[in-house]
Amino acid sequence: LSSAPGRARRARQKKRWRYLLRHARSIGARCSWLVARRSGRARAMAAPGFPPGFGAPVSGTGKIAYPKHFCRKTVDYSACTVRMLKERTLCPEREASPYTLDASPDAAVEMLPPNGTLSNAAASACTRFVHSALNKDRSSVNAGCWMPDGRRLITASYNGMFTLWSGFSFNFEATQQAHDEPLFSLCWSRGGEWLLSGDGAGTVKYWQTTLNNVKEVSPHAGAVRAISFCPTDTYFATGSDDGTVKVLDFERGTTVRLMPGAGLEAGKSHRWDVKHVEWHPDKAMLASASKDGSSKLWDPRAPREAATLHQHKGPVTQVRWHPAGRYLLSGSKDQLIKLFDVRAMREAAAFKGHKREVSALSWHPVHAELFASGCHGGAVHFWSTTRPEEPLSSCHGHGHASNAHDSAVWGVEWHPLGHLLASFSQDMHTKFWSRARPGEPRTAPRDEEEATEVGAPFGGGGRGRGDGDG
Repeated sequence: LSSAPGRARRARQKKRWRYLLRHARSIGARCSWLVARRSGRARAMAAPGFPPGFGAPVSGTGKIAYPKHFCRKTVDYSACTVRMLKERTLCPEREASPYTLDASPDAAVEMLPPNGTLSNAAASACTRFVHSALNKDRSSVNAGCWMPDGRRLITASYNGMFTLWSGFSFNFEATQQAHDEPLFSLCWSRGGEWLLSGDGAGTVKYWQTTLNNVKEVSPHAGAVRAISFCPTDTYFATGSDDGTVKVLDFERGTTVRLMPGAGLEAGKSHRWDVKHVEWHPDKAMLASASKDGSSKLWDPRAPREAATLHQHKGPVTQVRWHPAGRYLLSGSKDQLIKLFDVRAMREAAAFKGHKREVSALSWHPVHAELFASGCHGGAVHFWSTTRPEEPLSSCHGHGHASNAHDSAVWGVEWHPLGHLLASFSQDMHTKFWSRARPGEPRTAPRDEEEATEVGAPFGGGGRGRGDGDG
């Protein structure tokens, strides 16, 4: 049996705890006080919200140090998708009507996913800043891609590491040392079962969806800048700094064909580095971009290139096939983006708006007329093929930054549903962007609240992609 003084002491303690839990300013303040009390770092002092005689955590200036409260932003597509399916079932006539919303924050609950707003492509431009994720050891983020199910984003860094970020709350999930050399390219198979990665030593590795490495091949002598699968996933194409475009058998990992360029020395596809390569969405055709200022169309079965396009006045950095396969989009160091009609073999449109060389392009997965672009100056623009005169909108970084990033944008990737955009930059940040809400002014979140740093402290300066002037 306990003594009377012990029972009285426990009764007083319970009374004090009840008083504290009733009058503390917030749950964070309660937890902070408990931690400080147990570790002996709390000073006994009378403070507002605390009973006399109780200790409260204080800062070096003698003021009460209440913890900062940060609610992580989450973008969940479940509610708007369910609403779209409900409207398709109960009100099918609304699907063909123009998509409009009131300019009021209350109308945010009526937002639909991009699949439900086919009549308004501009509504899917992701200009609203959501989150900035900082790479672990402050190295350049050279490439990235969404998982086939859209639940995670994989980024590839200059230090050869994979980093996984959540596709809902954008927090860090895992990291893995994938290569010993800098990573420059990532590509999922069309079926979503395999991931290929290319590094600066010319090595290509095979990865399962669990990021288990099962195979490794070395088809190039230079850095592998781009990888692209054929429509059947039987073959894949690679482009490298050694000036070659190669087609490899996926199962065997052997080189099936080297695309030879007309009028060039043996074993060369372009006169200079190949910066990008992409396979046609549904046909046996390849497109490649080179530092020599040309874009080439290849038939893997033909002895020479099918066509050579001289649309730009500088090195061509990106080529992207339109989802329908009729048009080819290209970006260059001359700050221009051009749309080429492959059937008519003529230029269909030119997009001018970047102030530095174009370094990233990506078509929207739902709206065929919408695409995003990034440049070396850190700007990210959204364009419509129906209005090439000026960008539809642009991304602006947090704070008072006029551009999305502080340095070169190496890649932009749409979420498979099209409601999010991820951008990767030499400034070591991966940023997430979402569609703007109705009637919502663009506010600038504070860096200390929005930036996620994986691991600390960090050492050394940032490392670039190693493109030089090209």
